[in-house]
Amino acid sequence: MDGSRPDDFNRGPGPVTVRVVRTLDEFQKIVAMRALIYMAEQDCPYDEEFDGNDLAGATHLLAEINGEPVGCMRVRWFCEFAKVERSCVRPDYRSHRIGYVMMDRAIDLIRAKGYRKVLGHAQDHLVGYWERYGLLPREDRKTFVFSERSYREVLGVFPEREDALTLDVDPLILDRPEGAWDRPGPLDRSIARGAKSGAQTQSAQSETARSKAGAGTSGAGRRKTGRKEKV
Repeated sequence: MDGSRPDDFNRGPGPVTVRVVRTLDEFQKIVAMRALIYMAEQDCPYDEEFDGNDLAGATHLLAEINGEPVGCMRVRWFCEFAKVERSCVRPDYRSHRIGYVMMDRAIDLIRAKGYRKVLGHAQDHLVGYWERYGLLPREDRKTFVFSERSYREVLGVFPEREDALTLDVDPLILDRPEGAWDRPGPLDRSIARGAKSGAQTQSAQSETARSKAGAGTSGAGRRKTGRKEKV
């Protein structure tokens, strides 16, 4: 597999959208789903599910149908590989192949950033799901257990994308929002304002400094005037 959708890929009865999480509201949706699925269904302790990695170098994907959150996934970035984890789908939507939509989006995102290797931890009964996307069990690695479940490491090695991000892309492309490098971002739109000259910048800084100095002097004058003299 090369990260493309399976031949029998099916989005289900409603349009599934998968996007990178960028707002607190979107992140709260992910927290709610993971609490529902991992903590309630799988009886995972809170500090094992929310392990300190959610806000440290991770990208989250949120799947929705008609605005309703139905699934999520987390991608963490390492030196030579990316790791896909915390993938879950709400019970009522598990027949809609939402997991495949999220995996498709995750691999596309990973390859767009120039990564070729994708690592996952697969529960024994879900190895087939990972294999459909080319992530195969690492036969030289032992199974391991955490949170009372058995896992196997799976690894996929994908072709390098010709349009992957590099050091030599346009500088503003790297400043665009995560996963949206193909369209203008906030800093692209700022170009219309043009660049301030060095003289303009220095003048603005001097004016700010004078304003602060004036405010400090006025305050001192008021304090001095209000002081009573000793008799």
